[in-house]
Amino acid sequence: MNELLRLRVLFLRRTLAGRCPQCGKGAIFARWARLCEHCDQCGLVYRRESGSMIGSMYLSAIATEIVAAAISLTLFFATSWTLATALAVGLAIHFAFAAWFYPRSMSIWVAVEYATDVGNGESWAKPR
Repeated sequence: MNELLRLRVLFLRRTLAGRCPQCGKGAIFARWARLCEHCDQCGLVYRRESGSMIGSMYLSAIATEIVAAAISLTLFFATSWTLATALAVGLAIHFAFAAWFYPRSMSIWVAVEYATDVGNGESWAKPR
């Protein structure tokens, strides 16, 4: 595995664990789905520019729509429930998934942005 790919996997693991992609020690969330401004251990700024988390929004939207389609198809073909029951169960599962995935999409996007900066050789991006 080449070095940059190994680093990208490391950054993703760190952020999915709720830790800074650079040092792996500081928290990335102040509370549920509320990104910290920076890492309290190494000082890495998580949102360096306006609109930097738009990718997270798209990632979350795409994933939740794919899950919604899978839920709909599963309920349609695998059950004989009434429309009201299928909608109630399907929407509950969909909203639960969306709430669970939203902070993870933010974590993934922080890792993607940091990996891009490391790959581009940004002088301030110093993986540890």
